[in-house]
Amino acid sequence: MKVGFIGLGNVGGKLAGSLLRNGIDLVVLDRKPELTAGFAARGAGVAEDARALMRDCAVVITCLPSPAASAAVMDEMLPEVVPGKTWMEMSTTDEAEIRRLGALVAERGGTAVDCPVSGGCHRADTGNISIFAGCDRATFERVLPLLVLLGRRVLHTGPIGSASTLKVMTNYLATANLLTCCEALVTMKAAGMDLATTYEAMKISSGTSFVHETESQLILNGSRDVNFTMDLILKDLGLFQVLAERNNVPLELSPMVIDIMKDGQQRYGLRANTDDIIRRLEDATGLSILADGFPAELVDDEPEEPGYEVFPPGRVPPVAAQ
Repeated sequence: MKVGFIGLGNVGGKLAGSLLRNGIDLVVLDRKPELTAGFAARGAGVAEDARALMRDCAVVITCLPSPAASAAVMDEMLPEVVPGKTWMEMSTTDEAEIRRLGALVAERGGTAVDCPVSGGCHRADTGNISIFAGCDRATFERVLPLLVLLGRRVLHTGPIGSASTLKVMTNYLATANLLTCCEALVTMKAAGMDLATTYEAMKISSGTSFVHETESQLILNGSRDVNFTMDLILKDLGLFQVLAERNNVPLELSPMVIDIMKDGQQRYGLRANTDDIIRRLEDATGLSILADGFPAELVDDEPEEPGYEVFPPGRVPPVAAQ
């Protein structure tokens, strides 16, 4: 089976690399020729455009920076969608938009899967990232062999749109947690605590989290290079806020998180790394939140292992239920 992949950025390039590493017949496309050239050198094909990619491949995966970018690519691919074609959307996008585009694919006899990832670029690089997949069960089982090459833990979330709904929620939680970690580190520094000791205390306590155990290390190193930028996180936060408003949930913290990140973007740049947000507190206090012994970049030191489906508590796997 030939698989097309559009979008070779920080996450997409690593996901596509997992397919290539596992022997998939891969054809790629990106606006940056240097990215496609790198894949061509490793044995991938390079498509002329998105329409040709859909025409020539059984499955096309997109991993793009915005709903508008995905819509533009789908507009180009749609004439080539026929029965037997599958579109897998791995971008972080709006659940209403993925349902709209998925309906267009279905009208032409194709199938659509809503399958964003979560867990950081370093885990995307090793195939150990987590994947949410929204589609009917039969489609999920058909694409699962690809999903377990792309990620380690794969969760079938329900119908199309459900995966994107959950993904923007997780990015909201991660950002809110990032801000609390920043406040904790700066307050401990002001209180005279050693920051390496502070990091370890947070890590072994009830206050730990995935964000702390990864991004706090980059903050303390000073690189703050998390491979995720202010413009992208504000897009995701906005999607979560819209989701809440669409469902009449009067959120209180979410608007504050958005305001803080917007202020950080205005201060440090449109494409500043999200971890640069700690500079607001460093600037306000005159403190430097740095410590020796922390890495400049995250590396997944867990060995790559075969992916597998995970199930919510109390749910019986379909095979076991038969």
